[in-house]
Amino acid sequence: MNGTVDGDGRAETFGDIAAMTFEQAMAELESIVTRLESGDIELESMIEAYARGAALKRHCDAKLRVAERRVALIDVAEDGTVSDKPLDDAETAL
Repeated sequence: MNGTVDGDGRAETFGDIAAMTFEQAMAELESIVTRLESGDIELESMIEAYARGAALKRHCDAKLRVAERRVALIDVAEDGTVSDKPLDDAETAL
């Protein structure tokens, strides 16, 4: 894994997660949960996996918030035409 833990053992950064799609991040998160639940993982690896899982969860949460905003901006007119308002650049960057 390419994360780092600081001297206090606090969370780290995983730069590769930012480029992941929601589906990629969820698949990896599910894999991590399975590994952690199996109990067949050493303590240090468990800590690293947990930290990466937390970062993946934050990434997925952010992607979901953007998707929810996009859905909220969809407008269906009385004639059935659908239009949406664009999100600003800051929102689409997530």
